[in-house]
Amino acid sequence: MKQKGLKWFGFLLVSLGLVLAAGCKKKVAVAPPAPPAIAAPAASITADPSSIEKGQSSTLRWETSNADDITIAGIGAVEARGSKVVTPSESTTYELTAKGSGGTANSSARVTVTLPPPPPPTAQEVINEADLFARNVKNIFFDFDKSDIRVDQQPSMDGDVQFLQSHAGVHLVIEGHCDERGSIEYNLALGDRRANSVKQALVRAGINGERIHTVTYGKERPFCTEHNEDCWQQNRQGHFVYQPDKTGANDVPASSVPGSTN
Repeated sequence: MKQKGLKWFGFLLVSLGLVLAAGCKKKVAVAPPAPPAIAAPAASITADPSSIEKGQSSTLRWETSNADDITIAGIGAVEARGSKVVTPSESTTYELTAKGSGGTANSSARVTVTLPPPPPPTAQEVINEADLFARNVKNIFFDFDKSDIRVDQQPSMDGDVQFLQSHAGVHLVIEGHCDERGSIEYNLALGDRRANSVKQALVRAGINGERIHTVTYGKERPFCTEHNEDCWQQNRQGHFVYQPDKTGANDVPASSVPGSTN
């Protein structure tokens, strides 16, 4: 009986020790939950149209998120999203900056400004060019029954070349004229040779031959009607006529004058 009591007492001691050991065990600390991640800002901006002529307008449109400080360079602070009409005087890049707790985002849109095309020439400008032609272009005179350009006419020819080179849009007709001596048929042929002699000299000097038309009037349209050498000399010439329409639409039609040629 005594032994059973000792065993029972020993069992109680062991059980009590286990309970005490379990009660004294250290509690493990639990980590607090991680704070939520902060979203980074996003930004975008566009320009429509992106290319304009000077004086025209373009519309900027932008959108941002996760930002509380939003600016556009040259415009200033703006709302998170919106639009604005701009009329820059020169090509401009609009830089959008969006700042927030999660950082900074940037976006840009460029508006290219071009100059408008020049206006077409006015009637007054065409008249002025015709006046310049009349003041600067000299007719070329010939010897009796000749179609080669005389030495004393070369300065006039050089001046004609210089004017035509600096006025590349000018088209012209060269008329071949003769004095009253000789038959109508002979003078038509001689006038043709004179007109083409002047044209060939211009072409050799670098003037585009497509700008030049020729026509012969022979002795049919004299500049002077007296019967002497001074008057005849005035009629022996290659006469320059200004043509305002560079397409040739205003040229004298070949079929409308005697002995015409191109």
